[in-house]
Amino acid sequence: MAERAVSPVTGVVRWVVVDAGSFDLQTEAVAFLASLRARGCSPNTERAYAGRVALYLSYCRVRRLDWRIPGFLDLAGLQRWLVETPVQHRVGQARPGPARYRSRGTANAIMTVVGEFLRFGAAHGWVPADTAGLLSQPKLLRFTPPGFDTGESGRRRPVEVGVFRFKVTEPGYEDLSGEQIRRMIDAAPSARDRFLIALLACTGLRIGEALGLHRGDMHLLASSRAVGCGIEGPHVHVRRRTDNPNHALAKSRHHRFVPVTADLVALYTDYQYERDDVSEAAESEMVFVNLFRQPLGRAMSYPNAKEMFDRLARTVDHACRPHMLRHSAATRWLRDGVDRDVVQRLLGHASPLSMERYRHVDDVEARAAVERVGSLREYR
Repeated sequence: MAERAVSPVTGVVRWVVVDAGSFDLQTEAVAFLASLRARGCSPNTERAYAGRVALYLSYCRVRRLDWRIPGFLDLAGLQRWLVETPVQHRVGQARPGPARYRSRGTANAIMTVVGEFLRFGAAHGWVPADTAGLLSQPKLLRFTPPGFDTGESGRRRPVEVGVFRFKVTEPGYEDLSGEQIRRMIDAAPSARDRFLIALLACTGLRIGEALGLHRGDMHLLASSRAVGCGIEGPHVHVRRRTDNPNHALAKSRHHRFVPVTADLVALYTDYQYERDDVSEAAESEMVFVNLFRQPLGRAMSYPNAKEMFDRLARTVDHACRPHMLRHSAATRWLRDGVDRDVVQRLLGHASPLSMERYRHVDDVEARAAVERVGSLREYR
């Protein structure tokens, strides 16, 4: 099982894998998770990887397989089992309704973690090199992504690809219209939630970056020289911190600032009035804190934010997810002709290739393109 472990000395939260009966630590899995922390991965990544490694170890134990030396057929069987077996929940977490199955995309994500775990074991001598060799195979890239450098004489075209992966159709990325975002802001029950929605829509911040903001990051005056910041105009600073009490973590390792509008500053002011009514919130340096449930004043967490967006989706009757607001901001900037380098900096992307997914073509643009072709034919 993947379990949450809290240090009795420092209070630091970690994730570990333990035996379901004895609660003994699974040494190799715990070492693998520790390596994720050493690489600076977020606590959410650590949690997800812990669950996937525990699932693999449980699969091997039930079938009396040695997890260190799975054969090709054993790994192929795991891949099939992931999509053909209903998802089981822990005791006390049973959900009514029809059985739920993992998607092929989820199975691919699990197999990726299994592959990383076995390669980690091979690097430390726990897993034979032959086993690690089963996980990938060479492939020659016939078609490359935009901007991909194939190198001199195409020497970078040969790559290693995962063997145990389903072919899946890319689901695409959803964005929201301006009207949908306005409805979300109007339907939000509190000034805090209205500000959070508007912040994500205006700046394109990731939800982890927003929840990790400190009040000292909010430079919302016309000039911030009084606090030692030479950037003119209202803006927010996005910094990667590993010690946030809610474990929120900025994905980008590079500090950046994002300008904000006067309307967003007004929403933040409304939120401050609401926050001032909760005395416990005064002690927290975090921007987003609990105001309506215990413990009051504690930093708002990922589950809190997800629950808020889930309630909002039921109210406005359409999907509402934090990352949709990020896509909406990027799509709006690109559609309005903002330079791609500027959009890349605003979003905090290290590579320009990451920008490809953010250009959504809507029905109006598609219709205009077809009508333009028709008019050209008539002209000719």
